[in-house]
Amino acid sequence: MKILDHLEEWLITFLMAAATTIIFASVAHRYLAGVSIPGLQDWLLGLNFSWAQELCIIMFVWMAKFGAAYGVRTGIHVGVDVLINRMTGRTRAKFVVFGLLAGALFTGIVGSLGAHFVWENGFHYALYTGLGWDVGDVPEGPTTPDLEWPTWIVYSAIPLGSSLMCFRFLQVTVSFLKTGELPHHDHGHVDGIDEATIAEELNVLNMEDNLHPHDLTYKKRHPEDQSGPGGKQQ
Repeated sequence: MKILDHLEEWLITFLMAAATTIIFASVAHRYLAGVSIPGLQDWLLGLNFSWAQELCIIMFVWMAKFGAAYGVRTGIHVGVDVLINRMTGRTRAKFVVFGLLAGALFTGIVGSLGAHFVWENGFHYALYTGLGWDVGDVPEGPTTPDLEWPTWIVYSAIPLGSSLMCFRFLQVTVSFLKTGELPHHDHGHVDGIDEATIAEELNVLNMEDNLHPHDLTYKKRHPEDQSGPGGKQQ
């Protein structure tokens, strides 16, 4: 299972980094090609980046599908659980399990329909051709406009990502039945900050510090009040 987890993370990281790099290179090429530098401008104009936008769109689609599965595993999806959390014991557990199984059912259906679509959209032809079988009247399938890749490769993100998401829902369900705990991600946590260094007793209402504005004329206007605006005896 660890191998699948790492593969999922590596794929998302690679797609994000690669898409960012390609977009940066495409934008830099677009602007630098307009600079009149002998030799460099001719070389840049000879480069073709017309495929960059299409490739990045494909990469972001794949990243989103596998990122959704990663979100189920780590508990980073946003959910409206106010009512569920007010329930107690077995009632809450039943609703949680129902929600997880509903997610698994939905993503499983999407994955199955996506696999059928990919099969009919050209994977059938590609598989038969690769195995040397007679393709008969099986259509070859369309290709993308710029890269001219078979579209079934692009659409494969739907069955693969949805199937992985379905598996993650089932994985979380089994874990919840065993431990009673759901994966949770602390959105307020920042990597690199040691929580132990944060003061345990921090009075956020204390005005006698350099973090809050001070009324320097308070004592002059209210000489009878010896406590001052900070709330402590002067």
